[in-house]
Amino acid sequence: MSLITAIKKLASVDIFTQAKQPDKFVGRPFSLDYDRALLLVADSWKYNVGGIAQGSFLLAFYENEDIISEALLIRVIKPTKLPTDNDVISSMIEYYKDNMKTSGKESKLDEYTRYEFSFSGVECRILGTFYKDDNDKTLFGADVENFYSAHNYSVYKPTEDVLEFIANLRDGDKIPGSECDIKIGKVRYSSSSRFQQKATDVPVYVNSQDFLGKRTAMFGMTRTGKSNTVKKVIQSVEDLSQKADSDITKAHVNPNNNLDPFDDRGIPKFPVGQIIFDINGEYANANMQDEGTAIFELYKDKVVRYSVLEKEDFNIMKVNFFADIESGFGLIGNHFKQVNEKADYVSSFLSVSLEKPDDYDQDRSVKIRYDRKLAAYLCCLYKAGFPLPNNFKIRFQGQKDLNELVRKVPITPEIGISPDEATIWFSQVWENYKTLEYFKKYSSDKGREWADEELKAILGFLTRHKEPGTSSLVSGYLKLKPLIKLHSEKSNKSFEEKISTELRQGKIVIIDLSQGDPEIQRLYSERICHKIFSESMSNFINNKPNNFIQFYFEEAHNLFPKKDDKDLSQIYNRIAKEGAKLYLGLTYATQEVSSISSNILKNTQNWFIAHLNNDDELKELRKYYDFADFTDGLVRFSAGSDKGFVRIKTYSNPFIVPVQIDRFSAKKVK
Repeated sequence: MSLITAIKKLASVDIFTQAKQPDKFVGRPFSLDYDRALLLVADSWKYNVGGIAQGSFLLAFYENEDIISEALLIRVIKPTKLPTDNDVISSMIEYYKDNMKTSGKESKLDEYTRYEFSFSGVECRILGTFYKDDNDKTLFGADVENFYSAHNYSVYKPTEDVLEFIANLRDGDKIPGSECDIKIGKVRYSSSSRFQQKATDVPVYVNSQDFLGKRTAMFGMTRTGKSNTVKKVIQSVEDLSQKADSDITKAHVNPNNNLDPFDDRGIPKFPVGQIIFDINGEYANANMQDEGTAIFELYKDKVVRYSVLEKEDFNIMKVNFFADIESGFGLIGNHFKQVNEKADYVSSFLSVSLEKPDDYDQDRSVKIRYDRKLAAYLCCLYKAGFPLPNNFKIRFQGQKDLNELVRKVPITPEIGISPDEATIWFSQVWENYKTLEYFKKYSSDKGREWADEELKAILGFLTRHKEPGTSSLVSGYLKLKPLIKLHSEKSNKSFEEKISTELRQGKIVIIDLSQGDPEIQRLYSERICHKIFSESMSNFINNKPNNFIQFYFEEAHNLFPKKDDKDLSQIYNRIAKEGAKLYLGLTYATQEVSSISSNILKNTQNWFIAHLNNDDELKELRKYYDFADFTDGLVRFSAGSDKGFVRIKTYSNPFIVPVQIDRFSAKKVK
C-alpha cells in the first residue's frame, strides 16, 4: 500500500460508528462546560482500554433519544476529586488502621466497598466538537457550540483507526492523503510504555505545505532529538520541492504578487531552496549520528556546502575585499556592529558609501571623486595586511603638484600604481592638506574643498590621524586586522551572490560555521540573510516571482535577538514578521523558549516541543496555544527512551499531538 493510499483511507473513517466500541468505554462525565469535562472512571474500565495516559485523546458522545451526531474531543489533563472522595478516603484510612488487606487476592474488603474504592475522577480539556452537516459529512470545530447535561454523554477511548483520524486532523476541508504529506512519527502519550508497546502504532503525518513560508520552532534540551526532527522537516520539504516542474529563472513577471504559489496539486510552482546554518557541523560533515550526516548523503546532487575554512568538497566562504567592494565593506560594518565599536572616527568611516554612483560614467567630476575615495579605501585594506591579488594596481585621477609629493620622479595614478605608492600618495596629501597652496587655491576657485567629508573620513582612517598634520594617533586601519581571516584574494564573486543563485535553483545549501568564532558566525549569518531578504523584497516590489526559501538555524540563541531586544529592524525579526509575503520560511532550534525574541515567537506557526527542564521555560511556553496541558510532562525525561518524544502543533492541525518522531535515515524509503 502506497503512502498516499494509506493516508487517504482516513477519509473513510466514521467516528460515530467506529469509535463507540463497548470494549473502549472509559466512563461518564459528571461535570461539563465549554472548556473542560470532569469524568467518572473505574479501575476496570481503565485497564480494559489499556490505560488512560496523561494527554490521551478521548471522545464524549452525546447519547439521547434525539438523533444528534455529535462528539466532544477531549484530552486527559490530570486527576480530579469526586464529590464522594472524602468519604472514600475516610473509609480507606480506617481499613489501613485496622491493617486489613485492601487489594489483591487476599483483600478482605466486601464487594461493595471494593466497588466504591475503584472509582476516581479525571479532568479533561475540551478541544472541540465533531459533528455531521446536512450532507452527512463529518466536520470538526475547535470549540463547543452547545453542550447538554453531563449525564447525556458516554466517553470512549478511540480505536487505532479513529485515533489516526484524530491525530491527523486538518483545519478546513484539508484531508490527509495529498502529495504534500509525509509520515513524521507515531502517536505517543507517555514515557512509560507498558500498555503502548502492546498497541498498534498509530502513524502521524505532516503536511509539508505547513513549513513553506512559515515560522517553525524546535525547543528542547540537548540530546532530545531536535536535530533529528529538523532533518525530517528538511526531508519533507525536499520531497515536495522535487515535484515542482517549473524553473524560476525562466518565469515571467507576475501581474499580481498575490498569485497562488502552489499548483492544482498543492505542489509549489518552483523548486524550494533550503539553507542550513550549521553551527555544530553535524549537517555538513560526516559523523556517527543518523548513519552519517545524512542530509548531504541523501541529496548529494542537491546539496552545496560552504565553509569558513578551505576543505575538500566545500566552497570557501570568504570575500575578495579588493574585488567585491560592497560585500567586503558590508562585512566591515557588521564586524564593528558586533564588537560595539563607538569611536567617532570609525562611525565616520562606516558612513562612507562605496556604491558606484548612477552617473559615474556620465559625470567626470563624480567619477574622479568616487575613484579617489575607492583608492583610499583600498589602501586601508593594504595597510591592514589584507593579501593582494596578483599584479594588483590602484587607479585614480592624480594631479601634478600632488604626484610630486610622493617622490622626486612623479608617479601617474591614472595608469595604475602599486598599493604602496598609492598609500604614500594619500598619506602625503593628508599630511600637507592644511598647508599646501594647491588645496587653498582649489577651495577658493571651486567653492568647495578638494576632499569631501567621506574622503576625509577614509584618509583619517588610513593615516591614523583624525586631523591632517597632527601628531596624535588613533587605531585606524589596525581595527581591520581581525577581518583578514574573512578575505580571499582568489575569490571573484561574493559567496552571498552564489548562495542566493543556488537557492533560487532549489538547492540545499549548508553553511558550516562550526569552525568560526561567535562573531564570524553572526557576521556570515546576518550577511547571507540580508542578501536573500533584500533580493526577495526587490522581486516582490517589482512583481517578479519568488520561490520558497527555507532558513534553518541550529543553536538559534547564538544568532537571534534576545527576548527583551526590541529592535525590529534586525534581519531575523524582519524574516519572522515579513517573510510570509516573500515566501521565506524560518525554522529555528534551541534549548530555551525564553532565549528567543518575543517578536519571533509571536509569529511562529509550527511548534515542536521536547524536554524542558525548568519552570521559567514552561511559563514562557504556556503563553502559546494549549501547551499548558503538557507542561507537567515536559519536565519529565528519560535519556534512554525519550529522545524524539515531542508535542507538535502545526499550522493546519487544530490542536497539539504528542508524537514519537521517526529516526531520520540517509537511506531512502522505497
